Amino acid sequence: MVAEAKGAEAGGLVFHPMDQFIVEPFFGDGAVSWYTITNSTVWMAIAVLAVFALLVMGTSKRAIVPTRMQSVAELAYGFIYKMVEDICGKEGVKYFPYIMTLFMFIVFSNFLGLLPMAFTPTSHIAVTAIMAFAVFFAVTILGFVKHGASFLELFWVSSAPLALRPILALIEVISYFVRPVSHSIRLAGNMMAGHAVIKVFAGFAAIAAIAPLSVVAITAMYGLEVLVSFIQAYVFTILTCVYLKDALHPHH
Repeated sequence: MVAEAKGAEAGGLVFHPMDQFIVEPFFGDGAVSWYTITNSTVWMAIAVLAVFALLVMGTSKRAIVPTRMQSVAELAYGFIYKMVEDICGKEGVKYFPYIMTLFMFIVFSNFLGLLPMAFTPTSHIAVTAIMAFAVFFAVTILGFVKHGASFLELFWVSSAPLALRPILALIEVISYFVRPVSHSIRLAGNMMAGHAVIKVFAGFAAIAAIAPLSVVAITAMYGLEVLVSFIQAYVFTILTCVYLKDALHPHH
């Protein structure tokens, strides 16, 4: 800290690209407890309100000639519905509301996090892990409820040679329990990395000699982050559909 302060006094460049991910009380200062309203919870609430505004208020006055909000809502609805139907089949359509909710919350959290001075809840593993483990436990419970002990056939590759089946079963079990970890880290890691890189380029913008290059880099990274924000919501959702398919049809 002393070295950083001296660097700042000497006119050096001091920036902290990870400071934007610190969870802080939204009102005042102090320690963060489980009941504290933080910047993370506020932006999650804003994401929920944005989803409500688009899907409920935006379609409350539906018309044959749709408004822009109605068009976006219908496009999102059709996109996710087709994804669920194509991957899980007609049997999986009954779980569409849950999957649609996941996608809309993640995509709005990602996009809102690109606003200046905003906070990105999906950059925190605590948020993405809750969603990932909710999917993991939901599909696991659903698999046992629908199929009983035969759900364990998901781990038994009957098409493989008999000698390899125990080894493959062990690999399948490990892979299955790693799912929520990879599911959550993928989203949080991508969101955190992109925002950190933008902050680094923004710090270099203070140096006059390379400021133009820094602005170009920030613009390029920002455009990439817009794409990544959608892709990561899509990837999280499509993996949820794949896991749901395994619960509905566990036979190899």
